[in-house]
Amino acid sequence: MINVTLKDGSKKQFEKGLTILDIAKEISPGLARAALAAEVDGHVVDLFTSMDRDFELNILTFDDEKGKKALWHTTSHIMAQAVKRLFPDVKLAIGPAIDNGFYYDFDSEKPFTPEDLEAIEKEMAKIVKEDLKLERFELPREEAIAFMEEKNEPYKVELIEDLPEGEVISFYRQGDFVDLCAGPHVPSTGKARAFKLISLAGAYWRGDEKNKMLQRIYGISFLKKSHLDGYLTRLEEAKKRDHRKLGKELDLFSIQEEGPGFPFFHPKGMVLRNELENFWRKEHVRHGYQEIKTPIILNRDLWIRSGHWDHYQENMYFTKIDDGDYAIKPMNCPGSMLVYKRRIYSYRDLPLRMGELGLVHRHELSGALHGLMRVRCFTQDDAHIFMLPEQIKDEIIGVIDLIDYFYGIFGFKYHVELSTRPEDSMGSDEAWEQAIDALREALEYKKMDYKVNEGDGAFYGPKIDFHLEDSIGRTWQCGTIQLDFQMPERFDLTYVGADGEKHRPVMIHRVIFGSIERFIAILTEHFAGAFPTWLAPVQVKILSITDRSNEFINKLADKFMDEDIRVETDLRNEKIGYKIREAQLEKVPYMLVIGDKELESGKVAVRSRKDGNLGVMDVDEFMNKILMEIKTKSL
Repeated sequence: MINVTLKDGSKKQFEKGLTILDIAKEISPGLARAALAAEVDGHVVDLFTSMDRDFELNILTFDDEKGKKALWHTTSHIMAQAVKRLFPDVKLAIGPAIDNGFYYDFDSEKPFTPEDLEAIEKEMAKIVKEDLKLERFELPREEAIAFMEEKNEPYKVELIEDLPEGEVISFYRQGDFVDLCAGPHVPSTGKARAFKLISLAGAYWRGDEKNKMLQRIYGISFLKKSHLDGYLTRLEEAKKRDHRKLGKELDLFSIQEEGPGFPFFHPKGMVLRNELENFWRKEHVRHGYQEIKTPIILNRDLWIRSGHWDHYQENMYFTKIDDGDYAIKPMNCPGSMLVYKRRIYSYRDLPLRMGELGLVHRHELSGALHGLMRVRCFTQDDAHIFMLPEQIKDEIIGVIDLIDYFYGIFGFKYHVELSTRPEDSMGSDEAWEQAIDALREALEYKKMDYKVNEGDGAFYGPKIDFHLEDSIGRTWQCGTIQLDFQMPERFDLTYVGADGEKHRPVMIHRVIFGSIERFIAILTEHFAGAFPTWLAPVQVKILSITDRSNEFINKLADKFMDEDIRVETDLRNEKIGYKIREAQLEKVPYMLVIGDKELESGKVAVRSRKDGNLGVMDVDEFMNKILMEIKTKSL
C-alpha cells in the first residue's frame, strides 16, 4: 500500500501501481469526471501516471489554472493533428498553452485562410468525437532525432538537438498523430468538447526575426459549450473596447508608420495623460516622495555597473557619442543611484523616497507591438526608496497601501503574486532569502492572499506583482514592488549610521501605473472610452439650438474654463439631435442644450452620458455638481 496526502491535509491509503485517475475514482467518481491533470509533490503530471510510492496529491480540474492549461495544451495537439490530416506537407513547430487558450505554429507554403480554419475546426470536431487516448512514451536522444527525421519534422529535430546530452525525450501519441512534448495532457481528446479557433498571426521561429516567419493559429477550449459561448461574448465585447479602435475614434493617440512602436499623443490624449500624471504627482507628494528627472542616454560603464549590460542587452538601444558607447535607458533605476550618490546621507535621512516619471526605450520585435499595450518607448511611474534594513517591512506596507488607494480610485479589483529568484540573477543566497522573506512578511501582515511564482523575479531581486481585473474580467499586470540588495552594493551606496560608520542601504523599486501608455490603454478598455468626468478630455459640451444663443454659450464656456472645467462648444448650424448623437459618440460626460427657453431663463438643459436627460438646472447648481464629481473623482 502507499500513503497519499490530499490537498486538505488528510491521508488515504491505496494499492501500489494505481494511476492517478484510478485514485481519483476511489476518492470520488465526480472528482474523477472533472479531473484533467494532477500535481504530485508539486509537479504537474498526467492522470494516467501510475504510482508506487507515498506522495502528496492535488487533483486539477478546469477551475485550476494548471488544469485549464492541460486541456488547452491537449487542444493544441488536436489542432495540429487536424492540420496534418488536411495538409500533410505542413511542418510542425511548437504548440503551447498560454494565459488565454493555446496556439500552434506551422510552416506552410500556402497561407492559411479563414476557410482553412473552418475546415480545421471540423476536423478537430471529428478527433474530439473519436475520443482518442493520449499515450506518453520516451526515446533516447538519437532515436528521437531519427524518429522526427523520418516524419520530416525539421523544427522538432532542432528542438531535440538543443536538449542536453543523455536526456530521455518524451512524446505523446493520440491515434495516428505523434508529437514531441513534455506534457502534461488530459487523458483523451474527448475532453475538449467546446473549442474555437480565434485568429491567425505571423510568428518568427523561436521569436527571432532572423528566422523564418511561421503561421500561428490561436484557439480556446472549454469543457462546456455554454462556457465557450460566454467567452466568445466577452471576446466580442473586448473587440468593441479595443483601445486602438477607441483611440482613433476619440482622437487620443496614433502610431505612425514613421515610428512603429513609438506612440503619438494627440491633444485629447494629452489631457488624459496629464490628468493621470497630475494625480500621481499630488499623491506622491502627500506620501513623502520627492520627484527627480534623469537623462535618457547614459554611458556604457553605468549599464555594466547596474548589470543591465549583461542581463538586458538584447532589449536595449545603443548610440555613440564622442567615440564612446552609450545606451538609451531601458530602466530608470541606475539614474536614481547616481542622484542618491550626489551627497552623504545620515540614517536620520532615511527612508528617502525618490519618484520619477521616466521615459524609457526597450527593443520589441515588430510582431509583438500592440497599440499602447506593447510599445518601444513608454513612461514608467518609477520610484526608488532607499532605507534602513529595519524599515523594510513598513516601507513595503506603505507602498502596498498606496497602490491599493490608486487602484480603488479607478474601481479596479486586483490579485497579488510573489515572484522568487530566477536562474539569471545576481547576489548571494542569503540576500535573496532575506528579500523574499521581507516581501512575504509584508503580505502576510496585510492579510493578503497571494500566489507564488517560483523563479519569476527580476535579476536583482524578488517582487510582488499586482494584477488588475477590468470591467469584463480580464487581468493586467501593472504595479510591482521589487526589493533589491544588489544595486546598492554595485553602486557602493552608503549612509552614516548612529555609530558614525558607513552602512549599506536597502532599496525598493516600485511602479503603480507601470507604464503610463499601457495604463491609458487599460483604462480606455475598462471604461470603453467613457472615462469618468475627472479624466474625460472634454467634460462638458455646450450645444446650440439656434445662433441666437451663441453669445450666451460663449460666456458660459468662459465661466466653466475659469473653474478649470474642460468645455467645448458646438455652434454649428446642424439639427440638435445630430449634435447630441455626435457628443454621445465622443463619450462626453455632460451635454448642455441651449435654446430660446434657456437663453431667456439663464438656465441650462442638462443631458448626462450615463443617466440621460437630467432636466433644467441653474448654471451654478450644475457647476457645483460637476466640480464635486471632479474633486471626489467619482466613477
